[in-house]
Amino acid sequence: MVHNMAIIKKKIWPQYFEAVVSGKKKYELRLNDFEIKEGDTLVLEEWDPKTKEYTGRKIEKKVTYILKFDINKLFWPKEEIEEKGMQIISLE
Repeated sequence: MVHNMAIIKKKIWPQYFEAVVSGKKKYELRLNDFEIKEGDTLVLEEWDPKTKEYTGRKIEKKVTYILKFDINKLFWPKEEIEEKGMQIISLE
């Protein structure tokens, strides 16, 4: 099955945009409310939450991996997740 590569645009707050641009942040945590596949291009458009406007800066990144999960079907009990929260770890 051939997948036509899509371009998906999303807002990103300045501090996270800077981390992506610098290369420090190599992941994106998003609500699973849109379709995205490996090979797609994610366009992150810097959004200032104070002014509620785009800054005009954007960066394009190729999607290399996607992990979708249901919080009710994770490895840990839901109570522990609610108590301790979760963290995402970027690897290099």
